[in-house]
Amino acid sequence: MRAFGATFGSKKDRAYPRRTSLGVALASLIAVAACMETAPRPDASRERPIAPPPGVAQNAPSEASQSLAGFYARVQRELLSQGLLRTDGGGPDTPFDADMALRNFERIAFYDEYARGGGLRAAANAPGALRRWEGPVRFAVEFGGTVLPSRQTSDRQMVAGFVQRLARLTGHPLGMAPAAGANFHVLMVGEDDRSQMLNRVKSLVPNIDRASLGLLQAMPRGIHCLVMAFAEGPSDHTYTRAIAVIRAEHPDLLRLSCVHEELAQGLGLANDSPAARPSIFNDDDEFALLTTQDELFLRILYDDRLAPGMTLSQARPIIYDIAATALGGPS
Repeated sequence: MRAFGATFGSKKDRAYPRRTSLGVALASLIAVAACMETAPRPDASRERPIAPPPGVAQNAPSEASQSLAGFYARVQRELLSQGLLRTDGGGPDTPFDADMALRNFERIAFYDEYARGGGLRAAANAPGALRRWEGPVRFAVEFGGTVLPSRQTSDRQMVAGFVQRLARLTGHPLGMAPAAGANFHVLMVGEDDRSQMLNRVKSLVPNIDRASLGLLQAMPRGIHCLVMAFAEGPSDHTYTRAIAVIRAEHPDLLRLSCVHEELAQGLGLANDSPAARPSIFNDDDEFALLTTQDELFLRILYDDRLAPGMTLSQARPIIYDIAATALGGPS
C-alpha cells in the first residue's frame, strides 16, 4: 500500500488481473512510504491494540463475514484439488541455479508491483533501489474484537514461530514484542472489525495517504491480505515500520500462507515474478509457504555486503556471488 507515495503488492483472486490460478491468488500489498521523514511518530498513548478489553462480549459473525469465510474455504479446497498451495518448499521438479536466482531476486527486490500512490495501478517496468530494515524488527500480533481467544492463541504461536525462522534466515534481529514496543504490526481482523482496523492503522501512521486508507476501507474479497512498509528516517529505502493486515476469515492454510508472504514482503521482497519457481512470490499459487529459493532471497537481502539504497547495477555482482556460493559454485 502506498501512503505518502507508497508502493503496492497484493495477494488476490484470480478474477483479478494478475494472480490467476483458480479464482484466487493470495495477494500481498507492500507500501513503501517515501517522504516519511516529515511524519510525526505516534505517541505511546495511541499505541493500543485493536481488540476490545477482556470481558467484552464478542458478537456472532455477520452475514458478510460468514460469506467471506465460506468463499475462502472454497478457494482453498479448489486450489488444493488442483495440486496447488504446495507446502514442500520445492523439490526435484523445481530446480534453480545461481543465474535463475539472480534474475528472480532482481525482479522481486528491485521492482514494484504497483505504482507509488496509484492504488492498484501497475508500476512502471523499471528497477528501483534495494529496500530493507537496518534496525531491529519487533513484531506484535493484534486481533480484532471478533477473533476468538482460541484462534488468537494459535495465531500468535504461528507468527512467533515464523518470526524465529525469518531471524535465522536473515541473521537480522527479529523478535516478538508487546504492541506498544513493536514496529511491525500484524493485524488479524475479520470483516466486522474493519472500523477497528482503520482506527488502529491511522493511530500508527497518522498521515497515511488517502489511496492506502481507501483500499483498506473498501478491501475487496479478492485481496486476501496485505502489508504496508514505511520509511520514517532520512532514507526512503530503509524501513522503520510495517503493518500487515490478514483476514480472520481465512481457513488455516490460507492464513498461514498470508503470514509467510506478508511478513517476508514486509522485510523488503516487495514484488512478484511469474518466472520465480519455486517461490511464494509468484501469482500462480503453486506454493503456499516459503520455499528453498525464497529462503535464499532472504539471505541475499540481508547479507552485509548489500545496503539499502543500492542500485541494481551496484548490487548485481554481489547478489550473483552470494547465490553462486550458496548453490555450490557458478552455474
